[in-house]
Amino acid sequence: MPAERLNLLDDLLAKAKRAGAESADAVMVESASLSVAWRMGTLERLERAENADIGLRVFIGKRQACVSSSDRSAMALDTLVERCVAMARAVPEDPFCGLAEPDQLATGAPPDLDTLDPSEPTAEALIDQVRRAEDAARAVPGITNSEGAEAGWGRSHMAVAATNGFRHAWSGSSSSISVAVLAGEGTAMERDTDSSSVVWREDLRAPEDIGHAAAHRAVARLNSRKLRTCKVPVVFDPRNATGLVGTLAGAINGAAIARGTSFLKDRMGKRVLPAGVHMIDDPHRRRGLRSKSRDAEGLANRRRMVIEDGVLTTWFLDLRSARQLGLESTGHASRGTASPPSPSPTNLYIEKGHVTPGEMISDIRQGLYVTELIGFGVNTVTGDYSRGAAGFWIEDGEIAYPVSEITIAGHMSEMFLNLTPANDLVFRYGFDSPTLRIDGMTVAGR
Repeated sequence: MPAERLNLLDDLLAKAKRAGAESADAVMVESASLSVAWRMGTLERLERAENADIGLRVFIGKRQACVSSSDRSAMALDTLVERCVAMARAVPEDPFCGLAEPDQLATGAPPDLDTLDPSEPTAEALIDQVRRAEDAARAVPGITNSEGAEAGWGRSHMAVAATNGFRHAWSGSSSSISVAVLAGEGTAMERDTDSSSVVWREDLRAPEDIGHAAAHRAVARLNSRKLRTCKVPVVFDPRNATGLVGTLAGAINGAAIARGTSFLKDRMGKRVLPAGVHMIDDPHRRRGLRSKSRDAEGLANRRRMVIEDGVLTTWFLDLRSARQLGLESTGHASRGTASPPSPSPTNLYIEKGHVTPGEMISDIRQGLYVTELIGFGVNTVTGDYSRGAAGFWIEDGEIAYPVSEITIAGHMSEMFLNLTPANDLVFRYGFDSPTLRIDGMTVAGR
């Protein structure tokens, strides 16, 4: 129960103070999960796991240390406190560490974000979902093999308490289905996937829909061609456009800005996206995959226009990065049990535009529609971008034929300034985006 978890943390904090800590905070996470894997009509894996972890962070002057344990016995917690205090006395000083001041803490009742689905599926229910998803995929003509389908469910209970008066407990749940299949034969095979992840099981897409989508994507990629190197508009489908959202999030993370390791470090208050384009972070979206009513340091959070009308308005800041930069925290602290808080966005998305994906490509004489990105050639320090890709060639405003074994490249400062969003935004991943078009990218092929 929430009260019991918070009381245990209060006792741990009291022990830390008696052992010599000047201030401290503690985190508890209890979780349960169920997962199944199904391939070629056969159950391959059925697992259930339950975990409990507790973490303590103590401060002595400008020194801090964190220790975690999965053993919550009285003797183990005494040892935890001793180790943590001893470590804090030995580590170098950090002038920016420390808890929030009491007057910085969020007040009032937290909003109800509907993050906990109270139902728990049976193993039989998950097996039925993966069976239906894979059966639907394998029934599509052209599908010749399957990497299988997986389904999972999880529930977590979390609590945080600190000597500055912060006490908060909350719970969350998640459910997911995914399937991956192959089309074609021999060296001419193509693979694709589809998935659905939600907070409430009732919001999952139908297993048959997921299976059909994965299969049709794989079949559509058969008989792909190679391209000659060119410079053309590149259109990213929503699954891959979310990666650009994540890249932007990393570049405006306060920790990276404080270290000077972001190509956007000097762009506050300046244009980074085209006029009329907005990027929003919304921690209070009901049933959002990354929703939270407070940040991990007890500060209030809220919906923010991170990029407004193309202009960068804020960094993602926790207390430490804010102190380094001489700013106020934006309420973006997140943490686990074994490390200090760090800044992280919540439900982050690029707002939808005004044209359909079809209208977006209708004026492209030659271009690329990306459905898969490969590799990790993104350097957020320099802004250089280079990824392996596959998808479809666009000719005279129409999807013409599948292409593969290509690389797309550019510099992110220019890429983002030449970005256009379509109107097909759907919230599916936590980081979300509509279809995006970026003009003037280099496509390297033969």
